[in-house]
Amino acid sequence: MSENLHTEVVVLGAGPGGYAAAFRAADLGKKVVLIDKDKTLGGVCLNRGCIPSKALLHLARVKSESSEVGKFGLTFSEPVWDLNAVKEWKNNQVVGRLTKGIASLAKARKVQVITGTGVFSSPTSIRVTRAEGDLDINFEDAIIAVGSHPTRIPGFPEDPRIMDSTTALELDGIPDKLLIIGGGYIGLEMGTIYSAMGSDVTVVEFMPNLLPGADPDVVKPLERKLKKDFSAIRTSTRVQSITPRKDHLDVLIQDEQGEEILEADKVLVAVGRRPNTLGSGFEDIGLAIDERGFIKVNQKRQTNIPHIYAIGDITGDPMLAHKATHEGKVAAEVICGQPAAFDSSIIPAVIFTDPEIAWAGLTETQVIEQGIDYEKGVFPWSASGRALALGRTEGFSKALFDKESGRLIGMSIVGTNAGDLIAEAVLAIEMGADAEDIALIIHPHPSLSESVGNAAEIVAGTITDILSQPK
Repeated sequence: MSENLHTEVVVLGAGPGGYAAAFRAADLGKKVVLIDKDKTLGGVCLNRGCIPSKALLHLARVKSESSEVGKFGLTFSEPVWDLNAVKEWKNNQVVGRLTKGIASLAKARKVQVITGTGVFSSPTSIRVTRAEGDLDINFEDAIIAVGSHPTRIPGFPEDPRIMDSTTALELDGIPDKLLIIGGGYIGLEMGTIYSAMGSDVTVVEFMPNLLPGADPDVVKPLERKLKKDFSAIRTSTRVQSITPRKDHLDVLIQDEQGEEILEADKVLVAVGRRPNTLGSGFEDIGLAIDERGFIKVNQKRQTNIPHIYAIGDITGDPMLAHKATHEGKVAAEVICGQPAAFDSSIIPAVIFTDPEIAWAGLTETQVIEQGIDYEKGVFPWSASGRALALGRTEGFSKALFDKESGRLIGMSIVGTNAGDLIAEAVLAIEMGADAEDIALIIHPHPSLSESVGNAAEIVAGTITDILSQPK
């Protein structure tokens, strides 16, 4: 016999979007049940993705800095990796601390957390398979936040030496030779980590450029540095097959020059993620799903069944935690009768490599494709006192303004801490700021944030830090 439970709101999936939705609904007075298959809350992002990878990227950056400052007169002995200590810190001091914090917040809000696999049995009920027995939950409103999983390439063999992003973050040994399939943000971030730990990293990307979503000029400073850090970067190259050998993997690749076999101790497949559509009963209850497996939603995050909502990766690109969090709050507020809606036009994207890449609004490529008449201000970090003091002058800040309205419509930044700097651009776009608005903001000196104001000053015609055509 299964148990029965009734609640006002049920949230399926406890990632960044799911727990944000549950907490917001609870804050607005709803009785909420939060279901997740994992014992710890936080989903892939916190447990096996964004957070642990950024922790390891921090260590990689510190190691890199320890050698970079040698040319400035400060030398260190070669850093030594203690993998067990690194994993303990990553798992317990970073991930563990955050998951415990989320669990405490759920308890304080009286959100009932249920561990198990939830499947829709009807448009108003979910059956949860648990270790202690099945549980049937009847609900008034539901929010689907089940996320996504790494894409597998058909035909590749089952071998523990072929990793995805989840297994790569477990740090089960550091390979001498690591081949990464995919030159997107996951592949490049993981390549940065493993390179810092001593692996010879080769990246194979099918497209002509790394990070296809970013402007090519923004990617170039990163690519120049990665070519020094990695053994090789092979673009316009396809992986044909992987053959396991006793001591290595043979990876057959093909490019314009023909076929070639590369040897690797491990291979990381990082070619994107796919929605967790199958196995949750979505099609059985008539939810509308597109040809790629994403659940269709409107601006209120409602599906074609009005009392069932969907948020995060399961609803499509961009698959970003901060997008899911915002969508979760919107869904909860709509359920509670508030006039909320989601606008996806200004979602910042950050690649946490070294240097970092970040952009918000339209990229220059998109502006050109859409035929928008625009003005551009590009401020090189070689003219930034702060960047010079850091020894990191390879970056720049690029601001794009609509020529007709004068408003900022996009910004791209490449350089140290670009992910933090892009927030000003997001606010400026949201507030409808023009070049003069941003140029008149007094930025602290010396700081990297000055470069955002400097880029606007170029368009406003008030720049004094570099030579520019006055207006």
